[in-house]
Amino acid sequence: MFKNIIISVIAIFLFTQNVYAGSDGDLLLNQNKPQKIKDCFEKLNRVTFSFNQGVDKAIIKPIAKSYRNLPDPIQKGTSNAVKNLSNLITIPNNVLQGDIKTAFINTARLALNTTVGLLGTVDVANKMGFPKYEKEDYGQTLGAWGIGPGCYIVLPVLGPSTIRDTAGSFANIFGGDPWYNASVHGNNEFLSEGLYITSKAISGIDFRANNIESFDNLEKNSLDFYASVKSLYLQDRENKIQNNQRGNVEVLYKDEDGWEEIDSQ
Repeated sequence: MFKNIIISVIAIFLFTQNVYAGSDGDLLLNQNKPQKIKDCFEKLNRVTFSFNQGVDKAIIKPIAKSYRNLPDPIQKGTSNAVKNLSNLITIPNNVLQGDIKTAFINTARLALNTTVGLLGTVDVANKMGFPKYEKEDYGQTLGAWGIGPGCYIVLPVLGPSTIRDTAGSFANIFGGDPWYNASVHGNNEFLSEGLYITSKAISGIDFRANNIESFDNLEKNSLDFYASVKSLYLQDRENKIQNNQRGNVEVLYKDEDGWEEIDSQ
């Protein structure tokens, strides 16, 4: 039971860390304002946010800095591999949103990169004409189905979320993530809970490493860092869901119209 709780926490960590990142890991800010979402637990959220900042500065950020010191081929290959695994969640959500075309493309990408691309470390699919598309998750699918976000919440260690997005995260551990199912519940001698946890941890560190300067500059230039992070998260989620509702299946990783990187100056 305790192991399942730990795995659940790490699964949500991956989700909450990546939902406000750009498709290639760069922190992005939408120019459009999101719908008004209530901060029902603002006082508690701010306390939790301060706690998370302490954890980040003491543990996560130092590890991310060390990760960035790895040789470029190792870092790039590791990043490609964890992103390749994310297709296992993206594909079923493509289907649930009725985006069959992109589901087929992402399935082809997963198959090619896992085999020819040496377990996803090399993105051979992109070179063969199968472009990268935005990641999808169950929180986005719920939003595309018309379910409202509910209150904004900040989870201990895990970071910003909403009631809907947190509920969507739990779908991963209740059959929605094939990688979780195979690693934790499968009988394959090469897969294990430890491997699953390691892959999720690496994904979170990869994201943090790609956004060290972006977060530093956001904090430096914000009068209220808590409000800035909240706005960033909610804008990104709204943008992704609106793309789904418009049936915009041609949102490639490299073409995110209406978005801009946070000013690094």
